[in-house]
Amino acid sequence: MREHYDFTDSIENPYVKKTKKQITIRLDKDVIGYFKKLSEKNGIPYQNLINLYLKDCADSQKEPRIDWQ
Repeated sequence: MREHYDFTDSIENPYVKKTKKQITIRLDKDVIGYFKKLSEKNGIPYQNLINLYLKDCADSQKEPRIDWQ
């Protein structure tokens, strides 16, 4: 292994903007159950399904319906 590397001619990683960020989120048990059932049906991990759904909401600028009861 070298002591020093020259990165002057390197290019920026084009996938950096597409990386995911790990967070902690609290979801209701019935919400998790819903996505786990979809996961079993479609063969896609439920975390990916939740991400796909939230991404679709963000892309379409969908606003949540808030009912305070």
